[in-house]
Amino acid sequence: MTGKERRQQLLDVARALFAEKGFDGTSIEEIAHRASVSKPVVYEHFGGKEGVYAVVVDREMRNLLDLIVSALDAGHPRVLLEQAADALVDYIDENTDGFRVLVRDSPVASSSGTFSSLLNDIASQVEHILGLQFSARGYDAKLAPLYSQALVGMVALTGQWWLEARKPKKEEVAAHLVNLAWNGLSHLEHKPKPISR
Repeated sequence: MTGKERRQQLLDVARALFAEKGFDGTSIEEIAHRASVSKPVVYEHFGGKEGVYAVVVDREMRNLLDLIVSALDAGHPRVLLEQAADALVDYIDENTDGFRVLVRDSPVASSSGTFSSLLNDIASQVEHILGLQFSARGYDAKLAPLYSQALVGMVALTGQWWLEARKPKKEEVAAHLVNLAWNGLSHLEHKPKPISR
């Protein structure tokens, strides 16, 4: 095996272990054992468990962000929303271990966790698109960050739930997400006020 192939093998093994057991439950010994190498080989490539974990997380974050950003190519806002929801649900379905790694050790509520950072990156992309749409429709574009966080959070939390439930089918999940978000956005009030006041 070349050095590049060995590194990829170690990343694949570590990704599966981190998905299964989390960061704390995974050891260098176990990574080395499953890859049929000695511990020094893992240390040589990554310097330790933190190093291999950082590479696995970085790769997954890049993959998911690239999928979602590349999906945002339509002109109509509803189609953009559908594309983003489809991309996330497709990623969860096709890269289950990767998504588990992102959400397992990085709860959404954490302000500095990897999944939280990823959601913020995605929300920044959505914020730009929403800001343009808000301005074009007479809404305050300064509220785009709030709405982008709400939309991305809704899709991400639903994705976490669907990771375990796997019902309904992924296309239906995406359609329901879009239904809720789009119908909510299509009746958006310009200046909402709390009902109880």
